[in-house]
Amino acid sequence: MNSPTDPTRIVHCEDALVWLENSPVLEGCSLIASMPDISEFHGFSLEKWKDWFTNTAGLVLSRTPDYGVTIFYQSDIKVEGAWVDKGYLCQKAAEALGHELLWHKIVCRIRPGKTAFGRPAYSHVLCFSKKLRIKDLSQSSPDVIPEIGEKTWERGMGLEACVMIGKFVAEQTPTKTLVHPFCGQGSMIAVANAMGLSAIGIERSHKRAELARTLSVSPSFQKFLK
Repeated sequence: MNSPTDPTRIVHCEDALVWLENSPVLEGCSLIASMPDISEFHGFSLEKWKDWFTNTAGLVLSRTPDYGVTIFYQSDIKVEGAWVDKGYLCQKAAEALGHELLWHKIVCRIRPGKTAFGRPAYSHVLCFSKKLRIKDLSQSSPDVIPEIGEKTWERGMGLEACVMIGKFVAEQTPTKTLVHPFCGQGSMIAVANAMGLSAIGIERSHKRAELARTLSVSPSFQKFLK
């Protein structure tokens, strides 16, 4: 296992589901995932996509060790006028596998008080674990993150959320490696490395996987890492 001062990064260019299915429980790791929504599944009905989403969330949870955490970063969607609560779908998968919700935070995608059209103005960040419990309340962080922060690409996670997640995993779990299926361009794993965590990303797109291998935390990020 790498020391916190010597983090490593590995990015696998392959299907995240296949990689997870072929993996055992990832001892010493915590996992984070942001699963794609129905717009990326041509020909899927809403119910078929919901089944895929909850099954995928369950697969991610099943590869997390008992004292690691699984974190989901998800934005709700509307389909034909009906609201789809992805936070609920994540909790449904976690409950079925005996994982408890440690915290549920909201990241504002646009300034609070502004109206959003088509997509909600916030994203969910939910943290689950089988056996880890947070007892030191002095280490708590805000439940609402008012600004998403800088992003490396349109569908990427904002800096504020990445830093909050990296800080929590580094300081409040015994795990030293963050595994990120569907890692995109790698902003979360770059921040994890900058905070002393090793990281493993899985991304099917060759272009995004290559970016994830080399992305570094820019000087503008540094002030948030202190």
